[in-house]
Amino acid sequence: MLDDLYSSKLLALSASIAHLGRLDAPQGSATRHARLCGSVVTADVVLADDGSVESFAQDVKACALGQASAAVLGQGIVGASLPDVTAARDGLRALLAGEDASFEERFADLAIFEAVRDYKARHASVMLAFEAAAEAMEQALADRSQSVA
Repeated sequence: MLDDLYSSKLLALSASIAHLGRLDAPQGSATRHARLCGSVVTADVVLADDGSVESFAQDVKACALGQASAAVLGQGIVGASLPDVTAARDGLRALLAGEDASFEERFADLAIFEAVRDYKARHASVMLAFEAAAEAMEQALADRSQSVA
């Protein structure tokens, strides 16, 4: 069973996380924790004028599943809008719950997490990066709208 969970593709993703680190001056930042396994992901964003991600960094202290999810996020987030990221997050949550899910091309590798469906204790770690990124983007957009008002 573990061979199905930790496929060679998943392990390759976990070893190739893009945008590792922290931004010096993020417009939005969020940290998410998976209490059961101790995984932690912090996402920092700077948004372009149109609200899409211009700069992104993530500090990932997670298991291989959390790292692989962060790798998928890192591959596709630059240029993504908040609806793009929340659709991927919500689709990933649905996939883990056993529902049908599809992903736009930038996040297509999320389909690999179908193998995690039966391992509910691992779901939180898989969700961390997308939850943190969406929260950071929401924060940046909220701060932007408050400074305009």
